[in-house]
Amino acid sequence: MYFHMRYVFFIFILIATLANLALVVINYKYAFGLLLTLPLTLLGIRDLLQSKHNLLRNYPLVGHFRWLFEKIRPQIHQYLVESNTDGRPFNRDDRTVVYERAKKEGGIKPFGTEIDVYSDDYRWVNHSITPKHYDKELYKVLIGNEQCSQPYSSSVLNISAMSFGSIGAHATAALNKGAHLGEFAHDTGEGGISEYHREFNGDLIWEIGTGYFGCRTDDSHFDEALFAEQAILEQVKMIEVKLSQGAKPGKGGMLPGEKVTQEVAITRKVPAYEDCISPPSHSAFSTPIEFLEFLSKLRGLSRGKPTGFKLCIGERFEFLAICKAMLETNIYPDFIVVDGAEGGTGAAPLEFSDHVGTPLHEGLLFVHNALVGINAREKIKIGASGQIITGFGMALNMALGADWCNSARGFMFALGCVQSQRCHTDKCPTGVATQDSKRQRGLVVDEKAPRVVNFHHHTVWALGEIVAAAGLHHPTELCPRNICYRLGPTTIRTADRIYNFLQPGELLEGTDQPGYREFWKMATADSFDPALDWKETQIKFAPMFHDAAL
Repeated sequence: MYFHMRYVFFIFILIATLANLALVVINYKYAFGLLLTLPLTLLGIRDLLQSKHNLLRNYPLVGHFRWLFEKIRPQIHQYLVESNTDGRPFNRDDRTVVYERAKKEGGIKPFGTEIDVYSDDYRWVNHSITPKHYDKELYKVLIGNEQCSQPYSSSVLNISAMSFGSIGAHATAALNKGAHLGEFAHDTGEGGISEYHREFNGDLIWEIGTGYFGCRTDDSHFDEALFAEQAILEQVKMIEVKLSQGAKPGKGGMLPGEKVTQEVAITRKVPAYEDCISPPSHSAFSTPIEFLEFLSKLRGLSRGKPTGFKLCIGERFEFLAICKAMLETNIYPDFIVVDGAEGGTGAAPLEFSDHVGTPLHEGLLFVHNALVGINAREKIKIGASGQIITGFGMALNMALGADWCNSARGFMFALGCVQSQRCHTDKCPTGVATQDSKRQRGLVVDEKAPRVVNFHHHTVWALGEIVAAAGLHHPTELCPRNICYRLGPTTIRTADRIYNFLQPGELLEGTDQPGYREFWKMATADSFDPALDWKETQIKFAPMFHDAAL
């Protein structure tokens, strides 16, 4: 009986087809029924005979429902199953607050929080009995040290890196128009400066990745002349070298050939409709000293504009090697953007998205501490990126050491992104992450650009309200003691009691902090390789590495 039940639907369709054939012999008008049953019968026979899918061989016709349900599962889960607080990577509450702020509908929540404030991962800001008044100031931070001749007054919230190619022309233009209207910056991503970045004259942070797109030679190396030609544009405010990306650190990228349209190819200086490959590492330098010399060259070619780099923290001694190179060469970047492992991407292997790279808070703390430890923190501003879309997210990261924050997916939501997670298919339903002109038609630049402005304005406004509630005047006054963490049912700690913080010059004088002292000894300005034998270091200092706290 079990064997026959697996075929019952197919047998029913087969009988219906035979019956329809018999009726057609009597009267051709009955052929209408065959239009339904005959294709299903042929499909069932194909299922029985094919050898690729064992499920279809055992369950002809019915087995196809498995693929149907799997295809619509994300939508069913998002709209009918998940609660307001359990969606990933952004829950419904997070997405809703962006949509509402983008449309100037307030972002107000009635009836109280749905978050379990007694859960172990709950965090909050300590407020003051004497809160300050917030006058809706659009906070700015000045980026550029004494080695920079054109410092940039940046917003505390900017558009994070999204390449033209990964996102479409309409999305790029809408983001840049919003940046221009709202007086904040738009990071180009590593895909180069397109005509859509230029159309509305919004401030640009030009990101240079391992593929040197837009400033590369025919053999894929860095081209100084092409770089200088674009770097001196008034619209380009800062230069950012991408060492790694949080969502896939240590791995290059690939833009599928179908997304490499003629426009994308011209922007990137690559062949059209061929897979566009970014190698894992840079060819312009191979040591920490060479890297800083490369940054200095870029700053010179751009006529003194702020120049820095973005990375996701991996091996600690490698970043400390860059710090030692700063001391040896006296070349200091103007800024460092720390990208967290929770950051977004158009496409990345599952293992890289889930298990490679340091999360933002730990990476941010390490970079902040390292710069403090070499007395360079005042010279170098720090940006933070990785799943930041609310005023609280900004306040938390600025309390842990960031001077400003970047957001990519927050601004994508403002454009209409619905988190369908089809970015890699070129079939984005809202026209954001696609090169398909028919799908891009759904995104109207003049309609969405104001929403980009609104999201930025109201998120910075929310940050200002939090800062004022804490009794402070500016986000730069936020510090670790302002943030509380629940570590258990009866255990609460402020961030300064959880994490270790270095004192100015502590690395230079010799620190006893676990996680810093031995990594500092392993670092050398001449190489990204460890100065000490790693196996010997593990044996000698294993207890320190085990107990190390950032």
